[in-house]
Amino acid sequence: MSLTQHTPETSATTRFWIGVASRDHVKLGESGGFCQLCHGKIAPLKRMRAGDWITYYSPRTGMKEGEPVQAFTAIGQIREGEPYAFEMAPGLIPHRRDVDFRPCEDAPIRPLLQKLSFIHDETRWASPFRFGMFEIPESDFRVIAQAMRVPMGISI
Repeated sequence: MSLTQHTPETSATTRFWIGVASRDHVKLGESGGFCQLCHGKIAPLKRMRAGDWITYYSPRTGMKEGEPVQAFTAIGQIREGEPYAFEMAPGLIPHRRDVDFRPCEDAPIRPLLQKLSFIHDETRWASPFRFGMFEIPESDFRVIAQAMRVPMGISI
């Protein structure tokens, strides 16, 4: 599995991100080929570049309700292009970025806590996720991708 393979889709400056959203919202984005972060704000999307990778962490099935999930639920690579506004409903116009999502399985976070460098205190493991999006090292992304069983035939 090569995360920094130098192809038109990636470069030496490839960055790795975690986005936080309910599983329902993640699956909507996955089926539509887009990511949307921090309630549709454009600033987090502007930090990403084509070729960067994102994995989503879902605390629950629904935005403020539903069953606990506490797992990584999607993984993909940012496509060429800039963030864009999309009208979901009258007056609801979040920003999105296009993503090529990869086949994967949900990966519960608890078995990964000791393997992830951004988890500094297992008793407060959820702290980094409260920001809605954050960058992680490639080594952590590899751990997550492996746990998600991303097929080895797909370069990430």
